[in-house]
Amino acid sequence: MLVTGPAIRALASRGRGVVLLAGPQGAAAGAMLPGVDEVIQWRCPWIVADPPPVDTTSIDDLVAPLRARSISEAVVFTSFHQSALPTALVLQQAGIRTVTAISEDYPGSLLTTRVAPPGDVPEPERALATAEAAGFTLPPGDDGRLLIRADLLGGAVALGAAPFVVLHPGATAPSRTWPAHRWEEAVDVLVRRGVRTVVTGGPGETDLCARLARRGAIDLSGATSLVQLARVLRDATAVVVGNTGPAHLAAAVGTPVVSLFSPVVPAARWAPYGVPSVVLGDQDAPCRGSRARECPVPGHPCLTGVTAGDVVDALERLAPEALHEVAGPQTEGGIA
Repeated sequence: MLVTGPAIRALASRGRGVVLLAGPQGAAAGAMLPGVDEVIQWRCPWIVADPPPVDTTSIDDLVAPLRARSISEAVVFTSFHQSALPTALVLQQAGIRTVTAISEDYPGSLLTTRVAPPGDVPEPERALATAEAAGFTLPPGDDGRLLIRADLLGGAVALGAAPFVVLHPGATAPSRTWPAHRWEEAVDVLVRRGVRTVVTGGPGETDLCARLARRGAIDLSGATSLVQLARVLRDATAVVVGNTGPAHLAAAVGTPVVSLFSPVVPAARWAPYGVPSVVLGDQDAPCRGSRARECPVPGHPCLTGVTAGDVVDALERLAPEALHEVAGPQTEGGIA
């Protein structure tokens, strides 16, 4: 959802209302994007990881609210491994006759404008290419970076003025992040160097984050909303994170990212976009392109081979001020 933000701003640039159709995992992020007037949430059976059955009731639950809004045009944004055609069929049933999307397959009358796949480009640029094919371009002065609404970033983060680095160890797909022992080693190295180290995570990641807190990190896991997490990431000097949502949230608030990136999807498409970043991980590992959620190779070598020293070296390049200003003992932090 976050990487689609520039394309959504292009749609909004015409001054017409934008209704965003999003799944349960993307709806909260969608509400944070500039240009979005309304979010409709729907568990799409051909997109979500735990798909519901495809039945008349589930389709009607979407068609009815779309018809009620008299929407004149739709642009379907998909990642490179998703088909837009089932969604286009539902939109046509809802009376939306102008539909644009990328499709390798023959769409028949499902699409008004069929966009050729743009190749191995970053996902934000793929989405922008789709919007441009529908006749929507970014307004003058918009550089196409990821953004969230500025009015959401006004709150303070009660972590004090000293620099800090954020480590976000979790991911919904275990294949896309470092093993736990490597995160522990990174905390050990950073804390020894006097770097204020903050760990973040969702409610299901508190046990892992608590392990890191016991080694001297400040633990904010389970304590932040998505907006509050954005504020924490905004104030960080740098973020260390796997290929997961907070990497793109950090990019959307302009913070440099050390990206622990397993090649189950291409870094060329999914690496942090528009901010200084260092991608670590063996991009030619045997799991390359597998889209595996669990690592298919014993020992998770593509990321286990990345050491805490490699991460510190990357931080030296991206945010040397965080490593060279000794912050003293770690202190408790909070959010506001």
